[in-house]
Amino acid sequence: MPDSKNKVNTRALQSQFSAILTGIQKMRSQAAAAVNEKHLNSVWFVGGLVSRKIKSNEWGAKVVSDLADYIHTQDPTLKGFSKRNIYNMVMLYDEYSSDDFLDFVQSKLNPEFVQLETAQLDVDVLQKNVKSEIVQTASAQLGLLPRIVLLTSFSNHVEILCNCRSYEQRLFYMLYANKERLNYRELKRCIANDTFTTLLRTKKNLSKGMLKSYPQAGITFKDELFLDFLNLPEKHSENKLKKSIVEQMKNFILELGSKEFLFVDMEYVLQVGSSSYKADLLFYHRGLQALVAIELKTTKFHPKDLGQLEFYLEALDRDVRKSNENPSIGMILCPSADQVVVEYAMNRSMSPTLIAEYKKKLIPQETVQKLLGEYCASFETGSSQRKKIAKKKR
Repeated sequence: MPDSKNKVNTRALQSQFSAILTGIQKMRSQAAAAVNEKHLNSVWFVGGLVSRKIKSNEWGAKVVSDLADYIHTQDPTLKGFSKRNIYNMVMLYDEYSSDDFLDFVQSKLNPEFVQLETAQLDVDVLQKNVKSEIVQTASAQLGLLPRIVLLTSFSNHVEILCNCRSYEQRLFYMLYANKERLNYRELKRCIANDTFTTLLRTKKNLSKGMLKSYPQAGITFKDELFLDFLNLPEKHSENKLKKSIVEQMKNFILELGSKEFLFVDMEYVLQVGSSSYKADLLFYHRGLQALVAIELKTTKFHPKDLGQLEFYLEALDRDVRKSNENPSIGMILCPSADQVVVEYAMNRSMSPTLIAEYKKKLIPQETVQKLLGEYCASFETGSSQRKKIAKKKR
C-alpha cells in the first residue's frame, strides 16, 4: 500500500513540476521576444535614419564610419553598431519598408501578421548618440515597423536578406525560423541546403495513408535530406550510417525539418510473438503526437523495404502507441529512389509512410518554386491554435 501511495504522490508531483517548467519556459520565451522586439525597433530607427541621410547625399561612407566609431567611444557597452552592422540595418529598413514587400506580405498572410506598428524607440539610449531633435523628427518620418519583421532576430534577418533574393524565400525563412526557433547557425544551414524547396515542393513520396492521416505531411516532411555533417565515406554500412546519425543527432533532427522530433532510441526492439525485430531509429513528433520509425538503407529503394516498415508500424500501433497518440509514421531513408517506383509503392500503401533520399554533400540551390500559400496557411492555423490553448489555460 505505501508503494501505491508513493506512486500516486510521485505522479502528482510530476504533474506540478511539469506545470512549473511550462510556466518558466513560457516566461523565458516572452522575455526573449520582448528583448528581440526592442532590438529590432532600434535597428529600424538607425537603419531608417542612416538610409535617409545617405539617399539625400547628406552622409557618405566616411560619416557612417565616424558614427560607428562615435557610438563605440561614447558607450562601449552598446554592441552591434559597427559600420558593417549599420549598413545591415540600412539594408533591412530599405527592403522591409518597401511597398512591394509589404504588398506581397499582405497578399500571403492575415492582417495580424502584417499589422504595422510605430517603432517604440529607446530614446534614452539613442539620445546619447543623436541629437534629440533628430530623434523626434526621424520618429515621425521613418514609417511603421511591419510585425512580420518581429518574428525572428536581426542576425537571422541579415542572413535571409543576404542569401535569399525572392520575397517568397524571405517570407518562408522568417516564418520557418520563428516556428522552429532557429538560431543564426541553424538558419544558415537551412538556407544552404535549400529547405525552402525541399520542404515545399510538390511531393510524390507520401503514401495515401500518410495524406489521409496527416494532411499537412507535405509541408512537414522533406523528401531529400543532406547528411554532409556525417562525413560518410563513399561506401558505408547501415550500421555506420546509424551510429553517425546518433552521434550527430541535433544536426539530424534539424535536417529532418523540425525541432519537434524527439529521439527515443536506436535499434528499438519490437517483440512480435516469439520473434524480436529492431527499428533502426525511433522518434516522437510532439506536434503530430505520433511515433516516427525511420529505416535506414544504403541501397536504392526497393518496394520490399516498404513491407518491412509497415510491419514495424503495425507492431508500434498495437504494442507501443498510447491511446492519446496518433497512428505511427514510417520513413525509409535511402541514398536514391526511382520516382516512378516510389509513386507506385505509395499509391497502394494505406499506412502513414514516406520515402526520403539522403545526399552526402550539399548541392547547388535549385530554381526556387513559389509554393508559400500552404505553408503560410499552416503557420496561421498553428498560431491560432496556440492562442486558443493559451486562453484555455488562463
